[in-house]
Amino acid sequence: MAVRGNPIDIMGNQAVQSTRALSDTGLGRAAQVLTAALQTTLDIEQLLGIFTHEASRWVNFDALRFQNNQEGLHTEIGHPERHRCAYRLRLLDEDLGELAVSRSRRFTERELEGLETLMSTLLHPLRNALRYLSALRAAHRDPLTGTENRASLEHALRREVKLALRHRQPLSLITLDLDNFKQINDRHGHIIGDCVLRSAAECAQSAIRDSDLLFRYGGEEFVVLLSNTAAAGALQVAERIRAQLVKHSAECGDYRLAVTASLGVAQLKDGESGMELLDRADTAMYRAKHAGRNRVVLVAQNETQPLKG
Repeated sequence: MAVRGNPIDIMGNQAVQSTRALSDTGLGRAAQVLTAALQTTLDIEQLLGIFTHEASRWVNFDALRFQNNQEGLHTEIGHPERHRCAYRLRLLDEDLGELAVSRSRRFTERELEGLETLMSTLLHPLRNALRYLSALRAAHRDPLTGTENRASLEHALRREVKLALRHRQPLSLITLDLDNFKQINDRHGHIIGDCVLRSAAECAQSAIRDSDLLFRYGGEEFVVLLSNTAAAGALQVAERIRAQLVKHSAECGDYRLAVTASLGVAQLKDGESGMELLDRADTAMYRAKHAGRNRVVLVAQNETQPLKG
């Protein structure tokens, strides 16, 4: 396997130097075309797709891989081949991630120089796209617990319901409400209460699968969205969350506080919207509250009567 630089750095000043040096060559014109094309989107997937399409016209390659561990990004275009060259992308002091291209035969020195010139045009657009992504994620993140927030839940529900219906796959939802949380706030104050919320969110996150999504819906209520999961599987996840919370103690200053939760589980029905699914799971959670708290209740698929109150 041929790896250039293991990986080497592509820095921001290379973009200026390379474009000036090659302004009168075919590669210089290709860099100018690529620079213009990369200004058309802030979507990272589209940005990498544009780069792959345009850059591979000058330097043929079969696959591209980009990863940014800080943002949890991993994108692959094409099928990786034996010969690979990898680069760390940096702009000033900002680490943008690592990009690698590969193909079945070795790259020549001239091809690698051209590829590095074209890659340097990606730096500013990629930085802008990463900052845009970070801003979007911040807008959908609960600042207290670090979980996704209500706006993010509403967006995810619309997306997951469409996917579940299109692919005829099950979709389930868990609502989780901390028991007697008002008493914690009244007795210890809101700073301790906030600490308990953060601790409970961390505990719940540790109990779910990587594919499950955790949201803070409001106050002390959380929601877990489980794609491609039927009611029986969601019930097991909910019980695991409940059991983990029972064993867990929130360490907040001088206090170690135990907390339990009541959980409701529902599976998406035919013709049901995401908010209707949420309402049925919420209804099951209220039933768990009324039955004595610290338990999980699954709402039946054919149940239509409201249970709240």
